[in-house]
Amino acid sequence: MAEKCSGTGAMLSFLAGAAVGTGLALLYAPKTGKEVRGRITDLSNDTVSKMKGYGSQAQEKMKSFYNTGRDMFREKKEQMSATMETGEEPLGRA
Repeated sequence: MAEKCSGTGAMLSFLAGAAVGTGLALLYAPKTGKEVRGRITDLSNDTVSKMKGYGSQAQEKMKSFYNTGRDMFREKKEQMSATMETGEEPLGRA
């Protein structure tokens, strides 16, 4: 049974496939060993930079989700406390 990939998972799979394909293309290209090693190094550095950028973006999104969830929790907690206070007053007067 096939599973659906998330957008992030699909993007990472695509990037991994692209990196492998590019690496194979470089290895089979008619270049000298020094040129191929240089191109692989450049490609590796570019890939690492991009992955760090994606990691930073993911971290920022997680912080945003965390802050949103925390704010929603605090808001609901305050609403619940206010509701409980108004519900307790009539009971205390009876």
